[in-house]
Amino acid sequence: MNKEEFLKALNTIHINLNEEQINQFEIYKDFLIEYNLHTNITAIKEEKEIYLKHFYDSLTMNAFIKENYNVLDIGSGAGFPGMVLAIVNKRTHFVLLDSNHKKTDFLKLLKEKLNLENVTIINERAEEYVKKNLEKFDIVTSRAVAQLRILAELSIPALKIGGFFIPLKANVEEEYPLFLEAIERLNGEIIEKQEFLLPIEKSKRTILIVKHIDKTNEIYPRTYDKILKKPLKKNNN
Repeated sequence: MNKEEFLKALNTIHINLNEEQINQFEIYKDFLIEYNLHTNITAIKEEKEIYLKHFYDSLTMNAFIKENYNVLDIGSGAGFPGMVLAIVNKRTHFVLLDSNHKKTDFLKLLKEKLNLENVTIINERAEEYVKKNLEKFDIVTSRAVAQLRILAELSIPALKIGGFFIPLKANVEEEYPLFLEAIERLNGEIIEKQEFLLPIEKSKRTILIVKHIDKTNEIYPRTYDKILKKPLKKNNN
């Protein structure tokens, strides 16, 4: 997907970029390629794949972002989807969270290059950050950084009641049973599931929308080793 194909594909999901935003995506793409020459930030390094698998893919959830929302992107990596969404939604505040300092160093430099004032970069473990920021965010998202059940425990406690956990995944079928049990324990409820194919390469994508329907027990999230070793079920801790 080249730039022209990217812009055309965005029109099909009701996104029309202005000249400033188009330029910001150009800067983002060029800086990502340049930075990746000396520091491994992403395995996707080709311009056409960046437009498709990073930029377009991230923007498939854009319809759920509203003005004045507080959005947390867990495991943001090189800024996907958080930094991409921040370019398109200047009146929404985004917290980009990653425990890898090499990636947050990149994000801080990128934020300056893009001149974005609606982004905060945090270098911290997700479970530790969320423990200090319970029920703070309108949306928590992440893109393919961990199993859904793990992401649910890290994400739902950070949501305001009525807020939404929106993970982006390729396939979810194998993870679904444990994910459903986890969100029930965390007082979340799936209200929508969207499945679609990426343009050009036709690979499968899934967007889940999970609503935080009631207060989550403050014992969550647990320490990461417990999250990994002991999946949440209806009758355990």
